[in-house]
Amino acid sequence: MSQPPWQGIIERYREFLPVDPGERVVTLSEGNTPLVRAERLAEQIAPGVDVYLKLEGLNPTASFKDRGMTVAVTKAVSAGVEAIICASTGNTSASAAAYAARAGLRAFVLVPRGAIALGKLSQAVMHGARVVQVDAGFDDALTLVLDIQKRYPRALALVNSINPHRLAGQKTAAFEICDALGRAPDVHCVPVGNAGNITAYWQGYTEYQTRGFVDQRPRMMGFEAAGAAPIVRGHPIARPETIASAIRIGNPASWAGAVAARDESGGVIEAIDDEEILAAYRLVARTEGVFVEPASAISIAGLQTLSRRGLVRPGDLAVCTLTGHGLKDPDTAIANAEPPVSIPADQVRLAEAVGLR
Repeated sequence: MSQPPWQGIIERYREFLPVDPGERVVTLSEGNTPLVRAERLAEQIAPGVDVYLKLEGLNPTASFKDRGMTVAVTKAVSAGVEAIICASTGNTSASAAAYAARAGLRAFVLVPRGAIALGKLSQAVMHGARVVQVDAGFDDALTLVLDIQKRYPRALALVNSINPHRLAGQKTAAFEICDALGRAPDVHCVPVGNAGNITAYWQGYTEYQTRGFVDQRPRMMGFEAAGAAPIVRGHPIARPETIASAIRIGNPASWAGAVAARDESGGVIEAIDDEEILAAYRLVARTEGVFVEPASAISIAGLQTLSRRGLVRPGDLAVCTLTGHGLKDPDTAIANAEPPVSIPADQVRLAEAVGLR
């Protein structure tokens, strides 16, 4: 018997979202991403823990940003604006550009000069966005877009995660996890950059518990890169540095929401260094066949750290959000891989190269 096609998160979870029945929905059929059990990975990073991976890199523009963007752009169209604008380390720009194209709006994206992965920049350009490189970091770029949107509110809609419609869409990933498992996980591990995701997941789990769909909420475990860890350090970082460009943010817009999610859930927000991020980046690809961008891998590295310290125990069910696909940042993948073996067109040399003689 045929199933109706998936129509995106707004149609699936409309009762939880600020979208009225008469509004035109702008969607690329985002959401409904796989929740993959990772037994081989679990054996190496958290023995005895039941580990699942939420593959958000399989959204239409290859990151979790699409969940929030469908709601934000739907509301922008209803408001009658001419264009949308955002500051971005990469994934937001790609998603904003795609959904603007889908809606027939213009998109303007500000990116830090030299600090955006080319896979993400290429998406924004191909979708027709006007890309403006700023000689500053993400936090300064966000200040600029906030200021200009306030000056021209009828012309521009801001679609960064400071926009509550973005977080409303992102919380649907928590609904999907609960729907797939038939319960909430015990532990949820998530990267923390601008901190919208950890905030949104916590909102989602809370709403599902309030409505009686689940009887518990997970401990929220957030992870910042050590060189970009303002929440862990307790103050903004003027020049954040990390290989994980998607979370290279020194002053998160959703700082307060992240702290609330941590404290209300009995969780943690901790810093993970780049070496651990890259080790997890390689490990998940080689044990589970899942290719993610470096920022995604921090949730796996973080789970490993928590398991070593006994904060996650055998018997726990843990979900790791993997926020973006590895093809977002192919340069990092090539730089951290063994070079290919080069041989002449000869059977004997081929046998040697593959270890058969």
